[in-house]
Amino acid sequence: MTVHMLRRFGQPRTLANRRRGSTVVETALVLPILFYLAFGTVEFGHFFFVKHNFQSAAREGARAAVVTTATNADVTTAVTNAMNAAGIASNKYTVTLSPSNVSGVASGTSITITVSGTWGNVGVRPLGIIGSDKQVVGTTVMRRE
Repeated sequence: MTVHMLRRFGQPRTLANRRRGSTVVETALVLPILFYLAFGTVEFGHFFFVKHNFQSAAREGARAAVVTTATNADVTTAVTNAMNAAGIASNKYTVTLSPSNVSGVASGTSITITVSGTWGNVGVRPLGIIGSDKQVVGTTVMRRE
């Protein structure tokens, strides 16, 4: 004995129509999770892109600093050029040199260049998974020629 539920206009409700409703419910439950995973992947991918650019800018600054005729202006110019090429404005990061004046450093001395900023200033945060106060840092150490 089969019991059919009546739909509008007296048509019997079929099994396919009942499954359609469960598909909508399943989609409503799964879709937010998939969006969260997709946007989280975008956010973490962008974080590693920015981190790589900070590291690359620090390396370019160190390469400029190890030359015997280098000045602090040469180092900051090299870092600024690398960051501008990545599309990161100069007011969104800081450059730290150690020693603070590279022009008077003896040959063979290690020079450390650090480029740092906060994720809230330089990153795209579609979901805010990575905190806005997270530090993005690139550091390079090279010895003076």
